Amino acid sequence: MRYDLRLLSIASLLLFGLPLSWAAATEEQMWAAGKLMRDVCLPKFSKTVTVEIADSIHNGNIPDDKDAKCYINCILEMMQTIKKGKFQLDSALKQVDMLLPDKFKPSYLKGLDQCKDATTGIKNNCDAGHALLTCLKSNIDVFIFP
Repeated sequence: MRYDLRLLSIASLLLFGLPLSWAAATEEQMWAAGKLMRDVCLPKFSKTVTVEIADSIHNGNIPDDKDAKCYINCILEMMQTIKKGKFQLDSALKQVDMLLPDKFKPSYLKGLDQCKDATTGIKNNCDAGHALLTCLKSNIDVFIFP
């Protein structure tokens, strides 16, 4: 857990250490933060979620498999988009504002609004993460996932 927090702190420094006059992260910074999140979550599921499966999710192919769902949930939790199976809309909106380059923001803001109820009624955290990511993929123009 401490390792997770250190990596998240490093990602935050990379992204939030930007001068205040910058509107958002660059694509390079966004992908660097995503790589750090992936580097934390992938080892937790390395026996069943291979790099190939993680790459497939990155490319928009979202498997309906327990461990893949839990890997997705791990990433979404690190992104502060979901917490204990509940979609964190306010936090997600802040993350979009700070972490996404401007060209992606309108589509993501619209998608977040359309998916605000995607986790409602889902009791399993991993299923909730999967449902949210599936909804976002269906409602945004350019799919981005670490």
